[in-house]
Amino acid sequence: MTTRSGSGSALLVVDVQVGVVAQAWDRDRIVGNVSLAVRRAREAGVPVVWVQHYDEELKRDSSDWQWVPELEPLPGEARIHKSYNSSFEGTELVAELDRLGVGRIFLAGAATNWCIRATAYGALDRGYDVTLLSDAHTTQDMELAPGRVVEARSVIDDLNVALRWLAYPGRSNAAISVAEATFA
Repeated sequence: MTTRSGSGSALLVVDVQVGVVAQAWDRDRIVGNVSLAVRRAREAGVPVVWVQHYDEELKRDSSDWQWVPELEPLPGEARIHKSYNSSFEGTELVAELDRLGVGRIFLAGAATNWCIRATAYGALDRGYDVTLLSDAHTTQDMELAPGRVVEARSVIDDLNVALRWLAYPGRSNAAISVAEATFA
């Protein structure tokens, strides 16, 4: 149903970097699910696009900026560097997805409340179908004030629900587990 010209799919792995997921909720399970999604996408011949964040706090080439040891981009897989929450803003992501003939994005990574949410909405706004891998994105608890914490699990649940129920004309969106995903 995409409104993009491409009919193919791609897996976007966003910001699964050492410093981004160090304190993330259920880090090991989520990173394991991202790794499983990468393996399944590759086996299905679906391109994996790696999106890596940098800013004043997360310096390029620092140890925190590196991909977690469990994930390794292969030579030839696209790498997009970004400095905004959305993977689309100020990057060549649209051009890369167009080159790959992509109309549908599978989305995984961190942080749910910032870069995953912004990328999901950015993709839908640009006409892509979006499937959020509901058990392959994470964030950390946020303390708003003493005694007032937004729990990571609640943020994750919120985005999973939103991606199941949002409606955009001519696009489809979903939130499903990695096990349910049909990479094609």
